[in-house]
Amino acid sequence: MTVDLLLFFILGAVAILSALGMLISKNAVYSALFLVVNFATGAVFFLMLGAPFIAMVQVTVYAGAIMVLFLFVIMLLGAELLHQPSAALGWQRPAMVVLGALFLAALGVVLFGDAFTTGNVGPVLQNADLPKDFGGPQAIGLALFQDYLLPFEITSFLLLLGMMGAVVLTRDDKTKR
Repeated sequence: MTVDLLLFFILGAVAILSALGMLISKNAVYSALFLVVNFATGAVFFLMLGAPFIAMVQVTVYAGAIMVLFLFVIMLLGAELLHQPSAALGWQRPAMVVLGALFLAALGVVLFGDAFTTGNVGPVLQNADLPKDFGGPQAIGLALFQDYLLPFEITSFLLLLGMMGAVVLTRDDKTKR
């Protein structure tokens, strides 16, 4: 079994367990933090595939901006205080520590490999036989707006409909007074 395959299975386990932790968690803040771990694991998958630009976009947009927005809404609405269980689940903290340690170990292998013992760097830092602009902003923009324009526009339309639906469902009707 190669290092890449072993790393894939470890990261896959971290991604699945963090997704399950997000779904099972009764506290909204913990659920959002499990989602951050899941987004970070996805970014490491992109690094393993040789797409550093997409990995950094994943970290900055999803794990950064979107999760800050989620946490802001959770804190603003007080959703973390709605359903406080009388006895907290004791398995969440140890699971969080184990998942975090596995994630950091996998990230270290992806980035550095066994560079400290043999001098071989990880698969991300090796020179791969990829096109010069592979994973770059220009190549992604060309692929997105030439090859995948229709799915991109359909997705943006669905997001707009979802936003409009959320506004309609949550607005305060002033005419019923």
